Amino acid sequence: MKTLKDWRLEHHDDTTVQLRVHDRHLICINILDNTLFRVRLLKDGVWRLNRSWTVNPDGNTLPKGRSRDSLTGFSCPQYKLGWSDGQLQIETSALRLTVSQPLQFSWEAFVDESWKYLTEDRPTGAYMLGVKNHAHAHYLRRHPNERVYGLGEKAGLLERTGRRFEMRSLDAMGYDAERTDPLYKHLPFTLTQTASTGSFSLFYDTLNTCVLNIGQELDNYHAPYRSFTADDGDLDYYFRWSPQLLDLVKSQLALTGGMAFPPRWSLGYSGSTMAYTDAPDAQDQLIGFLRKLENEAIPCDSFHLSSGYTSIEDKRYVFHWNNDKVPDPAALTKAFNDAGVRLIANIKPCLLRNHPRYQEAAQHNLFIQDSESDSPELSSFWDDEGSHLDFTNPDTLSWWKENVTQQLLNLGITSTWNDNNEFEVWDHGARCVGFGEEIEVGLIRPLHSLLMVHASWEAQSQHASQQRPYVVTRSGCAGLQQFAQTWTGDNKTSWESLRWNIRMGLGLSLSGIYNIGHDVGGFAGPQPGPELLLRWVQNGIFHPRFSIHSWNNDGSVTEPWTHQRC
Repeated sequence: MKTLKDWRLEHHDDTTVQLRVHDRHLICINILDNTLFRVRLLKDGVWRLNRSWTVNPDGNTLPKGRSRDSLTGFSCPQYKLGWSDGQLQIETSALRLTVSQPLQFSWEAFVDESWKYLTEDRPTGAYMLGVKNHAHAHYLRRHPNERVYGLGEKAGLLERTGRRFEMRSLDAMGYDAERTDPLYKHLPFTLTQTASTGSFSLFYDTLNTCVLNIGQELDNYHAPYRSFTADDGDLDYYFRWSPQLLDLVKSQLALTGGMAFPPRWSLGYSGSTMAYTDAPDAQDQLIGFLRKLENEAIPCDSFHLSSGYTSIEDKRYVFHWNNDKVPDPAALTKAFNDAGVRLIANIKPCLLRNHPRYQEAAQHNLFIQDSESDSPELSSFWDDEGSHLDFTNPDTLSWWKENVTQQLLNLGITSTWNDNNEFEVWDHGARCVGFGEEIEVGLIRPLHSLLMVHASWEAQSQHASQQRPYVVTRSGCAGLQQFAQTWTGDNKTSWESLRWNIRMGLGLSLSGIYNIGHDVGGFAGPQPGPELLLRWVQNGIFHPRFSIHSWNNDGSVTEPWTHQRC
């Protein structure tokens, strides 16, 4: 990549200041609010991807996306533009940006009736851009008294300084909650608490794989710095200042669309285990769970129906009922509904090659397409290979909603559990319909998780219009909170997981996603001992999502009564 240095003022109007860089590229600075600026870098003055799906201030972004040039939903106040000592200054009543030569941004906030230093770009090279590709980087000064939070679902300490994080969604089953990176979600959003001038946030609006280095890297040629880098896409970030950290969290939530108001029953205990639906007599096992709840007098509001109900041998086949295991799905759902326990059915966005409906989906071009052929992409999935559905194709959305309705909701199932939706398609150039404008999947992998959730939410909303929908997702990006509850994925049974999952959940909350929870007791590994399970439950009841969920190595099941005789 090449460092960008020389710039000149090219244009300004009521909302935007444009800088021409190296007589070739374009930086657009939008004044969106008194405390919110947006910075966009366009290589050769053209977007690599001209739409956003994560910014949704007016509620109209999904499913087709929002033009990156749109300013709809922002107040765009009047601002002052001037020069001081050869530097360009852009000023609102609360925030001032100074642009210097060589290209560097410095930020000040209006505090106690005067302008005070907030932060600045790295003075020895702040912006870099690929010469023959769309790689790009942004470098910011790092100060010793700053504290950095955010980045969503990340392992380790809540304060992120001194570490490197990658946004690349993976199915990280049994992860180390203190060290594993990356994990399931894509949230390139940081909050920085300064020593004396309040706090600022940075949200990089990209769905491409990216890396945020919060001071792990040192270079003797530069003062301490932090960085954002991506090998494709566009550099497009939102910079906001506030005296209080909490206001930045609320503002990020508003920027990305707000949070769904869930039904009250979703706050109660939700049963779950893979063992029941993996058993050859799954329906009997599930009915047995209801009897046990009654016998033990344990209240339960819902049950997560794991994917074993769709199995053929040991694989999973979405929208397929295994009638050997579950001979009468309607009777099963009726039994749960009569007991006041809502069923939340597991669904997956990838069809294995031998899925009974694979050819149907392929013939209708519902899959993401290979980069070098006219056939569907094939990726590793559930110990085999399969093709991922393309949720930027309106036909796929219709097919998905129809099957959610017919195969699940019409049988009495209340909700959907959108699982295994990390979209691990590593053919970067694999082709997506893009709602009429073809897009390489590498630019938008987390978007498919979001659109999958949105389609499930729409199906549920249309099926029961008088009820608030409840949707669950494992993966996603900023904006998922508009439609779904989430959790921190397939954690490991250990005291360390309990300790570090608490911090992981707080990281999600600080990033604007706080309808969350964890797999209480631990998902993978040994069955938790009596005290560990007790402490998990004591923690879990205070989360919006309280689900005891397990896939224990020894085939045992973690349930509220697991250690009742201990």
